[in-house]
Amino acid sequence: MSIDRELLDILACPEDKTQVSPAGRELIKKVNNLIEKGELCNRGGIRVEKPVDGGLVREDGAYLYPIEDDIPIMLIEEAIPLSKIR
Repeated sequence: MSIDRELLDILACPEDKTQVSPAGRELIKKVNNLIEKGELCNRGGIRVEKPVDGGLVREDGAYLYPIEDDIPIMLIEEAIPLSKIR
């Protein structure tokens, strides 16, 4: 999964407007492992049930915005907290 560079250059965290960058394979693997186990909730408190194709990590590393079907989901409540994953 790869995001077009031009799109990546204009995307920003909707909460604090900082840059986002593509998540590494290992992080996506960890996220999907937790999703598979039913142990991962998004910021809105909803259990994430569908594996992610990839993700964009906020500049401070606090949240991952999932990518589903090559579309970045840039909604605050859909962000996945990374504090317990890394």
